[in-house]
Amino acid sequence: MVNKKWAVKRLTVNLTSTERQKLSQYCAKTGRPINDVIRELLRSLEVGNAEVSENSSSSEVSELARIQK
Repeated sequence: MVNKKWAVKRLTVNLTSTERQKLSQYCAKTGRPINDVIRELLRSLEVGNAEVSENSSSSEVSELARIQK
C-alpha cells in the first residue's frame, strides 16, 4: 500500500550547468539529497500572504540562496 503523503509525481527541471553545480555543491556540503533540498525550497515558498512551509529550515534555505549568488 502506498503512503498517500509520499505519492510521487515526477518533475523534470532544466538547470544551467552553473545552477546544477551550485545545487550539487550545496548537497555535498550539507550531506542532503537533491530531492530533499528541492522539496524544502518548495515548502518555503509563500503563496499570496500565507506561508506554505511545513518544516522548512530558513537557515538552510538562506544558505542555498547565498551559494547561488
